[in-house]
Amino acid sequence: MKHPFHLKAVWNGGRNSEGTIDAGGLKTVISIPKEMGGPGTGTNPDEMLLGAAATCYLITLAAMLERSDITPDELTLESEATVDVTNNVFTYERIVHRPRIVLPHDASESDLDKAERLAHKAEASCMISRAVAGNVTMETRPVIVTNGADRNRSDLH
Repeated sequence: MKHPFHLKAVWNGGRNSEGTIDAGGLKTVISIPKEMGGPGTGTNPDEMLLGAAATCYLITLAAMLERSDITPDELTLESEATVDVTNNVFTYERIVHRPRIVLPHDASESDLDKAERLAHKAEASCMISRAVAGNVTMETRPVIVTNGADRNRSDLH
């Protein structure tokens, strides 16, 4: 089964102007970021690609944890993208996801191990990650902790 998605865009002027996009639940102003010599209003393709990769990863991870009967007390994500600009050539180089999975205080070592494995596996399973594979380096650096305890998996690796 195929699921079409649609976006309408309007651009008002030249390179340093701004426009709008409307994709159902996403309606926003767009422009080139200030860091790249644009007006920096609204969002931009770099943020949107990072947003797509991050939300896809987070939803995929949540679904994998649920299927594995792991219910985190907290699941958060910080993601960062790196774009290289050399000789006026823009290259989206890398996305790093840093999920933080807080498990209940009585979580077993097995649950901690499984959550860490799933944090890495979710990256390879995410549709957006697969779409950019070979063009953008994807990396996952999970932090797995238990609620109210000092056990922190990220310190072990």
